[in-house]
Amino acid sequence: MSRTPQQLREDLLAIWNAGIEGVQVDRLIRNTVSLRGNALQIGDEKYPLNEINRIVVIGGGKASGAMAETLESILTPLFGRKEIVGWINVPENNAKPLRNIVLHPARPMGVNEPTESAVEGTDKILDLVKNLNSGDLCLNLLSGGGSALLPAPAPEISLQEKLELTRFLSESGATIQELNTVRKHLSRIKGGKLKSLCHGKRLISLILSDVLGDPLDVIASGPTADNRSSVSDALGVLRQFAPSIVEQVFTSDPKSTANCCGEKTESVRQKALLHICRYFQQQQSSTRPEPEFDSQRGFVRNLIIGNLATAVDAAGMEALRRGYSYTMHVSRKSEGFADDVGVHLAELALSMKHSDCLIHGGEPVVKLVPPEQRGKGGRNQQLVLAALIYLMKRLRLETNPEAFPQMVILSGGTDGEDGPTDAAGAWIDPIFWSEFQKKIKTDPKFHPTAFLQHNNAYHFFEPLGTLLKTGSTGTNVCDLRIILTAD
Repeated sequence: MSRTPQQLREDLLAIWNAGIEGVQVDRLIRNTVSLRGNALQIGDEKYPLNEINRIVVIGGGKASGAMAETLESILTPLFGRKEIVGWINVPENNAKPLRNIVLHPARPMGVNEPTESAVEGTDKILDLVKNLNSGDLCLNLLSGGGSALLPAPAPEISLQEKLELTRFLSESGATIQELNTVRKHLSRIKGGKLKSLCHGKRLISLILSDVLGDPLDVIASGPTADNRSSVSDALGVLRQFAPSIVEQVFTSDPKSTANCCGEKTESVRQKALLHICRYFQQQQSSTRPEPEFDSQRGFVRNLIIGNLATAVDAAGMEALRRGYSYTMHVSRKSEGFADDVGVHLAELALSMKHSDCLIHGGEPVVKLVPPEQRGKGGRNQQLVLAALIYLMKRLRLETNPEAFPQMVILSGGTDGEDGPTDAAGAWIDPIFWSEFQKKIKTDPKFHPTAFLQHNNAYHFFEPLGTLLKTGSTGTNVCDLRIILTAD
């Protein structure tokens, strides 16, 4: 059946919303936790209430506030019978008053970086875990964004130094795995250190995964998972992205490190990287062995309650309901740069023959241009813009604008955030193309290539009306892409 451009757009947004609805944490938590008679059921295990003196709830992440709200509602019948306490680090817009669990505003909305307030909140969480008793049951609620919301720098490292490191690696195109490999070795909570504090006490992590492949040691930097990386691995990441810094530290090279981070003179960032490298060098040469975590010790359990595949499945069911013959794909490892993924998706869109819907999940990275050249955008907006440019070249749309295909391509972050913007992502479709044709006639310099080169996709899509603005979705499971064709 043939669909109009308006129908394609309506279907697109409905399928996207269904994917987001499929990973709403209220549903996921209730599918995992329940009161069953005289026991608390968590996953496939039952915990007799008469063996629980106190329930302690901790955690952090973009969706952890909503997870805590649902959990508290499930535990309501226990109020007055059991002591229930908790502390969760959340973005400011998710900090609402609950009865027993503190939702601590740890960072501003749209600023996915650690703050001093987040450090203070993490110290509260560490204190709760250190004071667990044998009769306590600790529930740890983790979701995407946990790495930034649960900062606890090692005593030798300042928060500002960690910030400079994270910004440098992110701007250089490091993957989440590479970022967290380094961050785990600079933290008092990440890399299994929260688990090591339990000393055999019962702790269960309920995890909403925002990392491809669901590696427990990478999600939120793995506070309750065995650390599979070493200090040498962390140095390897720095050697890849800042080789001159590492060389200076290990060869005692007195030469200036200017230009290693795109600077002409030694900067705050270079000093931070030097200090961190020297810290790793000392850790590496220390006679103390790195901590080894026994996966059988104590009662620490990690449960994945939802992930990207959950969202893709839910979106697929809505596509089927709307009459589409769909195919699905979920990436399980790093995809590379957003520009390349956008080209790949555009190629897939043009080659679709046996289905009229592709639901795709993944998460790329963006290599940012220097700040003075940089516009506004995020990885999903960058991806869609790269897809558009490929279509324009492949189909020669600048000389033949009528050849724009009857299809839509959308990419959006399931958390409702795409970079430092108020958009989750963007899409292109025939209606968008008509608006673009009008715009280019009045402003011939309004060309997508210039916007792409300056990481400025937001200001390209904004006047054309195809920024995907959802606000905070209350969940977070990487990026969801949807391609629909008219026939």
